[in-house]
Amino acid sequence: MLEEFKKFISRGNVVELAVGIIIGAAFTGIVNSLVKDILMPPIGWIMGGIDFSNYFFSLSGGPYESLQAAEAAGAATVNYGRFINACINFLIVSGALFMIVRQVNRLHLLHKEAPKAAPRQEQLLEEIRDALRARPKDVSDAPPSPDRPA
Repeated sequence: MLEEFKKFISRGNVVELAVGIIIGAAFTGIVNSLVKDILMPPIGWIMGGIDFSNYFFSLSGGPYESLQAAEAAGAATVNYGRFINACINFLIVSGALFMIVRQVNRLHLLHKEAPKAAPRQEQLLEEIRDALRARPKDVSDAPPSPDRPA
């Protein structure tokens, strides 16, 4: 079982996946900051100073000035503003990932390997085949036909 695990871990796909997860975790912080600190303030300003992260409704029934006040009071809340922010985060991450994958695919097409040459044995067989096809048809080499005696 240990050998099988070593074989599994040493495969390139597992290492690439681990690197992707680590980079994705680091990228999440950047995207969260982009949404929270750069994108949401102008969107909120355009919509009249609205902060999506403060959109909620209380299941406890009490009026609260902000989400922080409701959480401090221990009220049960549905935080749909945070959900809106998470959706915007998702759209930004998926768009950025799409652009990255698109560029990587373009690079792969540019650096695509030339097809490998056929093995020497196959090349020789192809040359023999081509030589036989190019050879003029000789009537004496043809098999006897029923009309012509051998």
